[in-house]
Amino acid sequence: MARWIFTLVLIYFIVRAMTRFARGILEGMSPSRDRQPTAVPLVRDPVCGTFVVPSRAITAGSGAGMRFFCSEKCRRAYETTSAQ
Repeated sequence: MARWIFTLVLIYFIVRAMTRFARGILEGMSPSRDRQPTAVPLVRDPVCGTFVVPSRAITAGSGAGMRFFCSEKCRRAYETTSAQ
């Protein structure tokens, strides 16, 4: 009895895996649904030139004078050069 239950459960999982695999192949072959990733605006670090996402950047200044930096090291370097 336990052997039959085990066999049925095993068959169920094999069939389920095969249908998911086939569905994935068919979905990959279908034409795209115009799902393009949204563009993320980037800002350039004035010290090293690295492009960073504004929400993750380290900032200095405010308003129109706000500068975005990739690291604390670049922010410090900018502040020392702009202070001189």
